[in-house]
Amino acid sequence: MGATLAAATVPAQATALTTTQATACPTGWGSRAKTADAGTTAPVTDIRAGRHACFDRLVVDIPGGGKNVGYRVGYVERLHQDGSGRPVPVAGGAVLEVRVTAPAYDPDTGAPTYPGRVGRPLPGVDLTGYRTFRDTRFAGSFEGETQIGLGVRARLPFRVTQVADRVVIDVAHTWTGSR
Repeated sequence: MGATLAAATVPAQATALTTTQATACPTGWGSRAKTADAGTTAPVTDIRAGRHACFDRLVVDIPGGGKNVGYRVGYVERLHQDGSGRPVPVAGGAVLEVRVTAPAYDPDTGAPTYPGRVGRPLPGVDLTGYRTFRDTRFAGSFEGETQIGLGVRARLPFRVTQVADRVVIDVAHTWTGSR
């Protein structure tokens, strides 16, 4: 009976170890501004958010933009709308300014392609239950660049990934990589 108990214990320990390793959080992202120089006339059509074990995620969809979408994402003391310079209040302990070099309108007609309204929360983005995200604000689209305010709990490390037709912003839950 003792041998059976030992054999049953080993697989359980191995399973627990595997689970712990699978949920290890990435570290080393930092909190300095991240940029990519590029631009597209393909318009922004959607902005959405998601929760993950180690970070909260904001995704800006630009169908047809490919990997030619530039961005600048960085912490600011206060978000100011391009063109007018008016402040856009964003709740949270820190504010990430997200600039994507893609318009939120059709460049040929000027018709909006994203339903955001300046100074208002992003349509369809509900942050209830998020560990890091606190607020989102649409700051407008000016001269082919779309601007978003992302309120976060504190100044935390983040990364920006540009994949085909979207820009992805991940903000970590902690500095240490622990869940």
